Order: sequence, then C-alpha cells, then structure tokens
Amino acid sequence: MLFPTVSFALFFMLVLGLNWALIRRPALWAWFLLASSWFFYGWWDWRFLGLLAASTIVNHWGGVWLYRTRGARARHAWITGLIVFNLGLLGFFKYYGFFVQNAYLLASRLHIPCSLPLLDVILPIGLSFFTFHALSYVIDIYRGEMTPAKRMVGFGAYLAYFPHLVAGPIVRAGDILPQIERPPTRLEPIDIGRAACLILVGIFKKMVIANSLSARMADPVFAGGAAHSAPDTILGVYAYAVQIYCDFSAYSDIAIGLALLMGLRFPINFDAPYFSLSLQEFWRRWHISLSSWLRDYLYVPLGGSRCAPWKIYRNLILTFLLGGLWHGAAWTFVLWGALHGVYLALERILQPFVRTAAAFFGVRSGTGAGRRWPTWIAHGLARLWLFQVVCLAWIFFRAQTWDDATRLLGALTDWKGAVTLWTGINLSVLAIGFLSQFLDGQRIARVWDGLARLPPVVIGLIAAAVLTVILAFGPEGVAPFIYFQF
Repeated sequence: MLFPTVSFALFFMLVLGLNWALIRRPALWAWFLLASSWFFYGWWDWRFLGLLAASTIVNHWGGVWLYRTRGARARHAWITGLIVFNLGLLGFFKYYGFFVQNAYLLASRLHIPCSLPLLDVILPIGLSFFTFHALSYVIDIYRGEMTPAKRMVGFGAYLAYFPHLVAGPIVRAGDILPQIERPPTRLEPIDIGRAACLILVGIFKKMVIANSLSARMADPVFAGGAAHSAPDTILGVYAYAVQIYCDFSAYSDIAIGLALLMGLRFPINFDAPYFSLSLQEFWRRWHISLSSWLRDYLYVPLGGSRCAPWKIYRNLILTFLLGGLWHGAAWTFVLWGALHGVYLALERILQPFVRTAAAFFGVRSGTGAGRRWPTWIAHGLARLWLFQVVCLAWIFFRAQTWDDATRLLGALTDWKGAVTLWTGINLSVLAIGFLSQFLDGQRIARVWDGLARLPPVVIGLIAAAVLTVILAFGPEGVAPFIYFQF
C-alpha cells in the first residue's frame, strides 16, 4: 500500500476518522493504532506479521526485565541477549544469502568444501527500520535514559506505527511513546497547515520530480552502463543524486504530515543536505534519524571523538562501513559506506588547512593586505565540491553489481560519444528537484501558518487542486519508494 495511491487514501480517511473518534479513550485508541498499523503492514504480506509480533513481545518484555534487573553483570547479559536477538533477525533475513554466496565463493577460491544450505530468504519490508527502533528502545532503557512502556500495546503501536514503519524516519521511543501514552485531546489544535504542506510537497517531490528523474535520466544511464557518453553519464548520476533526495525526503515529509493529522509529532528527517559546506554537515542534514542513530548507538560507544586521532578515523570508517551494510547486502553498499567514512576522516585531517584557506580566500581583511574572495564564492565552491564527492559515492550505492559500477566509471572517460540527455526539460526537472530543498525544515513556515488560518474546507479545496496538477504533470503509475528495499 503506497502513500500516493487511492487504496491508501481510502485507508487513511477511515483511520483518521476513527483516530479522533477514539482519542478520548486512550487504551482503546492505542489498540486501534496497533491494529491499523498491523493491517497496513499485512497488506504486503500477512506472513511477516508474526515477525513483527515476535519483535514486539521480546523487546517489550526484555525492556521491562532489563529495567527491573539490578546488578551490572545481569543487566549486561540482558542487553546483550536483546541486541543479539534483534541483530539475529536482521542478519538472517537480510544477510543470510549474501553471507552464503560469499562463503561459497571464498571456498571455491581456496579449494575447500562448503556445505552451507542455500535458502531463498525473502526480506520483510521495513525490517531494518523497526529493528533499529527496537534496538534504540532497549539500549535507552539500559542506559537509564527512559523507562519501559507502561503497556505492551503502547510499545507495539510505537514499533508498528504505519507512517514510519516501512521506510522511517527512525523515531526514538523517547519522542513518540509519551505521545502514545498521553494522547492529544480534541481541544489541542491540529497543525493542519503544516501537515497539508508536508503531504502535498512530498507527493510533488515523489510523483513529479523523483519519478521523472528516474524515468528520464537515472534509470537509462545506470541500466546502460558504458553505452552513454561522459556528459550523459554525469547527468544521470546527478539525476540519481537528486532523485534519491526527492524520493526519500518525500516519504519522510508525507509520514510526518500523516502523523501530524493524527495528533503525533515526528522530528524532521531532511534539512537541505546538498546545501551543506562539508560532509560532516551533510550527514547532519541527510536522513537525520539514521545518521543520529549511528552516532548515538555506534560511533559514540566506539569512542567517538574523545580519543586519539587515529581512533577517531577508525571509528568514522567503521561506523559508515556498517551504515553502508545496513542499506543492503552487497559489496557496493559497503564501498559506499567506506567512501563516506574515508571522506569524513580526510575532512578531519585536512580541516586545519581548509580553515587557513577559508580565512585567506573567504574573509575580507581590514588591513588592505591583498584582495579576498567574497564569502559566497568560497561557500559556492565548497557546495559544488561536496556535491561531486557525494555523487561519486552514489554511483556505488545505485549500481546493482560491482561490474555495473566499473562500467559506469568507465563511461566517464568517453567524451566523444553522442549527447542525448541534456535537454531543456531534463535540466529543468533536475533544477526544480535540487531547488526543492528550499522547502525543507522551517523554510516555508509562513506558508503553512497562512494555510492554518483558513477554514478546513478551503484547505481541502486547495489540496484537491494541487493534487490535480500533480497528477497531470507526473508520470503514469506510482513507483515504490527507493528506501522500501532497505
């Protein structure tokens, strides 16, 4: 059940009405959130509801027993068991086939026997996301940063809540559980203006921009490999960079907007990442819920930045290696993560030189000792460099295999081939997608505040008109969101 579809619209209309009809009865309302979210998840494949139920039961009672347990050794044993359980589920369903294939490949090269069973394991949708939700919940209890959910139904509703279930954002239990256990009342105003803006902007980004970039440029280039010239290949890579931003930020926008309409608030997940001046800033703005999760539950426990420089570089590379592997069971994802880890390590090493250069080129001196570049030029060059570095890594993220990636890199050397993709409409779609970052965060707060002052009927008419325009300009059909596969 995809967000921008008629089936989801009918589902959400029913859920929204019942949500506010039951809001005065918190216990029944929590059960309703759980049931509607399980129905949403079961729409794809009801067989995996058992997996979601097992995760709910084990992590809820594990959190309760962990909270009640006294003694450092016993608590350490509990948290270790819960981490092994969650990572075991994720490892089996997501990485078993990858592990077995590589084990057989290694065995053949070493000429040793390998008898691991070959199983056709189906990856349950959203497994990576609800596993990270569960891990953050039990780890926060272990650290003493929160108490367990009062009832299992509340934790189950948090874990399975349908707006964030299959593709994030990864909302911390400490942010959402209190809202579920103390639901809003009908007297509290609903931020309809912001919700409407987020949902409409998300649908526009997905259906008009992301789908168009995919169909017109990104997919042909990545499917064609070396068949395209260097200019077309570069444009296809740029198109994918903007496509994945528009696609994933669209899902996050819609999820946040849907939750707002139901009275729950999520933190933002994107904040104009390609406007960043450094890669460190990029990861504070891109998929914020995942990057902050990796920071708090992996990078900081490894030692973070409170250790020797070489250990900081090790921590960065290891964190992003695992972050790349989280995205998928393929060496291309591992390399994508490794590139970002190495980038960040090099950025730290070169930081003193960059500051010196920035001080010389980007800051005007009052002594008259030489001309200085205006700051906007220095910032523009920094953003341009950052975009190139990130796009280079996207090649490995998008490529299906290592051979596909190397063919695409080889195409970057062909400057004599035909140029077919650099058309006015393609460049316009790419530019609109890139500039849509101005809609992130609080940048259009005045628009949604203005909408909020209008009567609900007027807001509905405006939304219907905007949706009509979106459907007229967007490609036919609705492609799945990119992050559904992770």
